[in-house]
Amino acid sequence: MNRRKFLTFLGSAGVVSALGSAATPSPAKAGHVFPYYPDSYGVLHDTTRCVGCRRCEEACNIVNDLPKPAKPFDDLSVCNTKRRTSATAWTVVNKYEVNGKPVFRKLQCFHCEDPACASACFAKCFHKEPDGSVGYDGSQCVGCRYCMIACPFYVPGFEYNLAWDPLVKKCTFCKPRLDKGQIPGCIEACPMEALTFGRRTDLIKVAHARINENPGKYLDYVYGERDAGGTAWMVLAPANPKECVPPDNPVLAGPQMKQLGLDTHLGNQPMGELTYGALGAVPLIVAFWPVLFGGAYAMTKRKEAIHKAELETTERKAKEDVAAAVDAAIRKIQETEGEGAADRARKAMAEALKARETANKHGEGA
Repeated sequence: MNRRKFLTFLGSAGVVSALGSAATPSPAKAGHVFPYYPDSYGVLHDTTRCVGCRRCEEACNIVNDLPKPAKPFDDLSVCNTKRRTSATAWTVVNKYEVNGKPVFRKLQCFHCEDPACASACFAKCFHKEPDGSVGYDGSQCVGCRYCMIACPFYVPGFEYNLAWDPLVKKCTFCKPRLDKGQIPGCIEACPMEALTFGRRTDLIKVAHARINENPGKYLDYVYGERDAGGTAWMVLAPANPKECVPPDNPVLAGPQMKQLGLDTHLGNQPMGELTYGALGAVPLIVAFWPVLFGGAYAMTKRKEAIHKAELETTERKAKEDVAAAVDAAIRKIQETEGEGAADRARKAMAEALKARETANKHGEGA
């Protein structure tokens, strides 16, 4: 099962489990779970200009005060290994073979227009900002990592190495810098102008202008313009000069984008719609979970009490039966052999019971 089918299944299951709650919007009517901001920022990554220098990685590491990697940033051999982002590396550059030639692509949080991580988080740790960034506040994070499951780009990382209060970590779009009127650190550090920062609506126009002005250079597809409902970070890929450049179509562009590690099968439907239904049922489950388990616990305790009472009744009846049998035997001895024989029988019975109790105690001690 691929990511989209899985999320679709979760969404359908969530709607059913939420019992048609009015709080869960219908995908057919709701549109997008989060509001769109027409003036939000974005980034256009032109992979035909990227040389894999890893300056963006280094800048991200410095700006966000992240731990230094095992290999220094001037070691470009790490690009040969397909890496993904993590709690300590919020952006990475990988090398791909596209049309038989090496092409580098930067990977970070795509800052979706309708983020699946935010719709999946029942603790409301993720939020979409008007500037285009998807922020995270870990003060209420419970470590469920639903955001990691929901993300169609496998971006969020988790601090598995921390025993106490581990958090989810990812690219913040350099939110503190944006608030100061500065551009993200990775973009400022790029020496090849492979990363263009601006209003998302303007960048879409820039991307299509580059495609139209350079026939045969670019694949006629702007990744992130509509994929997964649209993303703030968009990608331009090189075209295959040996083949006719396909039109702006995810099916035809799929094989080319796949070479760059990008999935065009996410569709145009916002991922938030697919995760909101499933995770919208979580508060309902949390609310009724104590009731369900409380009822199960009460039933278990009641069964234990009934079983204990039955055992006590059985033991009491057994003792009464034994006592009655002993009394009957002693009376018979008294009638046939006299009072002296009955006294001897009582004494022998008492000694036998005492010896049995002693034997039982020793057995339990062993």
